[in-house]
Amino acid sequence: MSSFQGFASKLTAEQVDSLRKDNRVELVEPQRIMEIAAIQPSPPSWGLTRISQRTPSIPGPYVYPDSAGRDIDVWVIDTGIQTSHTDFEGRAIFGASFVDGEANTDLNGHGTHVAGTVAARSYGVAKQAKVFAVKVLNAQGAGSNAGVIAGIQYVVQNARRGRAVINMSLGGGRSTAMDAAVAAAVAANIPVIVAAGNSARDACDFSPAGAVGAFAVAASDITDTQASFSNYGRCAKLYAPGVAITSLWIGSDGVTRTISGTSMASPHAAGVAALYMSAGTINTVAALYEALVTSATPDLIKQSSPNTPNRLLYSWPFSGHQN
Repeated sequence: MSSFQGFASKLTAEQVDSLRKDNRVELVEPQRIMEIAAIQPSPPSWGLTRISQRTPSIPGPYVYPDSAGRDIDVWVIDTGIQTSHTDFEGRAIFGASFVDGEANTDLNGHGTHVAGTVAARSYGVAKQAKVFAVKVLNAQGAGSNAGVIAGIQYVVQNARRGRAVINMSLGGGRSTAMDAAVAAAVAANIPVIVAAGNSARDACDFSPAGAVGAFAVAASDITDTQASFSNYGRCAKLYAPGVAITSLWIGSDGVTRTISGTSMASPHAAGVAALYMSAGTINTVAALYEALVTSATPDLIKQSSPNTPNRLLYSWPFSGHQN
């Protein structure tokens, strides 16, 4: 077996380009993180299986990096979280409420479901991430633009830069003020993952999905078909499972519910964002968004609407794994 010489070095883009043109150099590539794969053999929600596969094979295992979102905080701006669920393993934390006259917990169920998809032990994508409840929607699932903007501002003021992700599984008509709040979060180096919306219309017509800097997620079903209700268009960056998703619900410990919506697709992507940030060297919003897009599986979604990127979320941030 012949020997070879290899070197590791910190180089500028110009130096990399120069080395690649040197006939004595066979290749130059970025350093990658190698990591053990963890496996959940039979996840209770099909979405977990699907995002860890290049080709569909359901039922099947969920494969994810062993770091599993460790040291990443996902701020769930929603109806609150029932933090007492044992499936959160103590990693669900109350942050703040901007809903008057209600307890500082989830009285609707939506936020708990979303947070469960992000980080619960059994139902979650990033099984070691923390989820912080920022309550901006009431027991009926409604809230004002002002409350949502206040929630975003709270995260910007309190989140750890480079260690935080925002998930917003909510939306309404275009709001310049809300779009500006999203831009402020991104400027603070906090990724903002949002639901594309459930109106079967152009996601660009809604906030926060249409905000510059938001990463909007459309919904697909178990057959890799665009969900009939999903918003679409150029503002949707990719698809993720969003039909018949099972996760935690409010009530006694262990209660779950199966529901549908782009609200369910978005936390899959927020969880994957936590995986990528925890396992790799990603430290900017732009780098994270690029990684989510370039790692996604292309050209799988059937009945994808025109001008909608045909990409399906993928949970493994390292190029060597193909399941």
